[in-house]
This record gives sequence, C-alpha cells and structure tokens, in this order.
Amino acid sequence: MTLGLLLASALSGAAYTLAPGPAFLALLGIGASRGRRAGALFLCGHFVGDVLWASLSLTAVIGAKSIGTLFFDILGLVCGVYLCWLGFRSAAARRQADGTVTTEPRRPLLRGLAFGLSNPKAYPVAVAMFTALLARYASALDWSAFGPLLAAACVGFVTADVVLVSVIGAGVVRRFYRRHALWVTRVSGVLFLGFGVHAIATAGPGVWRRV
Repeated sequence: MTLGLLLASALSGAAYTLAPGPAFLALLGIGASRGRRAGALFLCGHFVGDVLWASLSLTAVIGAKSIGTLFFDILGLVCGVYLCWLGFRSAAARRQADGTVTTEPRRPLLRGLAFGLSNPKAYPVAVAMFTALLARYASALDWSAFGPLLAAACVGFVTADVVLVSVIGAGVVRRFYRRHALWVTRVSGVLFLGFGVHAIATAGPGVWRRV
C-alpha cells in the first residue's frame, strides 16, 4: 500500500462528490433555502450512500467479474423509479402560504440518506472515478487494500462535503435561490425525471434478459 494509491482513492472520492448530479441540485436547494446546517445534515445522511457506492465500486475495480451485473441492474431500476417519483413531485411544486416551496424537506438528514442510497448516478460515476484514478496502480490492487482504500475515499468525501457546505451557504447563492426557488425546484424536478428515465432505460434491458 503506497501513499500515491491512498491519495488516488481520496481524490476519487472527492471528484465523485463534486460531480454535478441530482444530489448536488437537491443540496443546492436545501442549503440555499435553509442554510448551512440543513445542508450539512443532508450531506451527513448522504454520506451513508457514499460509503455504500464506494464499497461497491471498489469491489468492481478490485475483482467484480465474479459478481455479474444483475444485482446492479436491479439497483438501477429501483433508483430510477425513486428518482422519477421525486422528479414528478419537484416539477409540480408550488409555493405555500408562508412562501416556502412544497417540496422543501422538513428532515434534511433523512432526505440525504434516501438520496444517497438511491442516487442512480452513484454507481457508474463512482466506478468511472475510481477506475480512472486507480488504474495505474492495478498491480497493487487486491482485497487487502479494500479497507485502506475505502477509508481514503471517505476522507475525500468529507473534504468535498466541507467545500459544498461553504458554497451553498454563500450569500449570493442563497439570495439567488430565494428569488427563484420555485423555478429552480421545478427545473431540478425535470432533470431528476431525466436521470430517472435514463437509469430505468439503462438497467431495464439487463433485467429483462434474465426474466
């Protein structure tokens, strides 16, 4: 185990977290409307999903040929359906009497947990990040490296989360969101629907062939 390998895993985790996607858009809305604390709670819940998907990605990179793709295809279908449901709710959002948007979560920690575990971008993006940055160390990758690499990836997750919380709490970001919250939410919902349909279209054929 070398320092370069651990650093590559940490960079993979950070790049995965910072890559724009459904969770990034959800975090933007939560943090900008309710502040850094709510955003941090969302990311704390999302961290559980980060660890899960990083574990699956490292499994794939180190030696997943024996596992096959059916498990991940089923995950893709479940994630796609969930994201379509979330996207429909966001696209149909309305302002309430107190000025808040109907889809703003009252429990950002639980929303982050649900998002982290069901984000359809997570597995393919995580695999791409880890593969790209760990490929040069292929000869050193074995199951004894799994734990240290996952720990290093977690360091990358947390570092990127700190950066995101700082950004979403900035005054200019919060003012923009408050002014355009409804339309940001609706546009995000349309994007969520797109991600969900894509996940279903990608995973569906693999499951169908095995039915």
